[in-house]
Order: sequence, then C-alpha cells, then structure tokens
Amino acid sequence: MVMGRPRSFCTDKALDEAMEVFWRHGYDGATLAMLTKAMGIKPPSLYAAFGSKEGLLKAALDRYAERRSEHMRYVLAGATARDVAERFLSSIAESHTDPANPPGCLLVQGGLACGAGSENIPFELATRRAQTETELRERFVQAKRAGDLAQDSEPAALARFLSTVASGMGVLASSGADREALREVARVSLGAFPRSGKAADGPG
Repeated sequence: MVMGRPRSFCTDKALDEAMEVFWRHGYDGATLAMLTKAMGIKPPSLYAAFGSKEGLLKAALDRYAERRSEHMRYVLAGATARDVAERFLSSIAESHTDPANPPGCLLVQGGLACGAGSENIPFELATRRAQTETELRERFVQAKRAGDLAQDSEPAALARFLSTVASGMGVLASSGADREALREVARVSLGAFPRSGKAADGPG
C-alpha cells in the first residue's frame, strides 16, 4: 500500500496567511498566485488540502471564527445590554484599526466585488455575520426578560442595528477612517441603549 505524502506545511499558519490575502483583496481579488505565495505552497498542495479556492476561503473563515468566538464570549458577558453593545462596538473600533491586521473586517472585505462564479461567497459571509447577530439577539432577549431593556424593546431589531453599524464601521476602516472616527460612531450608536435597567418601567 502506498502511503500519501504528508503535508509539508503548517495548516494553521497557511490559513492565517490566506486569511490576510482574502482580507486585503477580497475573494475575487485574491488570485491563486497571491494565495500560494503567501502560504508558501504550490497549487497542487492547496487543492489537495482544501479542494478549491472556495474551500480555502471557508477554512480561513473557520479560523477567523475561532478568534471571533473568544471575542464574543467577552462581549456577551457584559452585565447589561448597554455594556454588551459598548463592548461590541468598542472592540470593533479597536480591532478594525489594529495595525497588526488589515483594516476593516474579513466578513465584509472578503465579499467585495465578487463576480461571475463567486455568487456563493457573499452568501457565505452573510451567514457568518448572521451568527454574531443571532448571539446578540439571544443576549438581548435575556436582558429584556431581566428587566434591563424596556418591555416594548425589540431584541432582534437591536441586534440587527448593531450588526449593521459594525458592517459600516468595517467599510469606514477599510476606506481609511482612523480609530477615533470609529469610536465616535460607537458612541453615537450607544444612544439606542438605556443607561440602566430601570428603563423597562418607562418614565414616571
């Protein structure tokens, strides 16, 4: 029996490099030559490990999701709905302008300018963003039950609002907006959330 040749590259490191290429150039802009050069492998190795360019993107997104899951645990641990929103938006302002990463968000940047043959990519990225929105919605449902949000509040709408603001902050960052500009967006957006749990009773 002939054994297959072992992979001669570190998958995690290769995915980190591919992630950055997709992040900087989008799915269509990230050419096979760019990806294999960054990953330090040849095209046959890429196809053997990931099946296709789309398969590589999905693997890179899984890697990205590992980082986001840790971040979301911190966000959702906020004591109040406003704390959750503040942690979410403030951390985005920081991460989207972190010089250690490409500007913006992979889940936004990766789907820009997708053309023929890449129709599934925006849907894939939207599905990943929806996971975060779902987590926020479930946390706000808990906040409403606890009296931290007003009884007429809509957890789904608040989660969608934050998700939309986050996407917009990603676009701003990728267009050159600095950290303070994103922080200003975050501060204004927090106006949608009460400062204390007593808001549930409304004005006296």
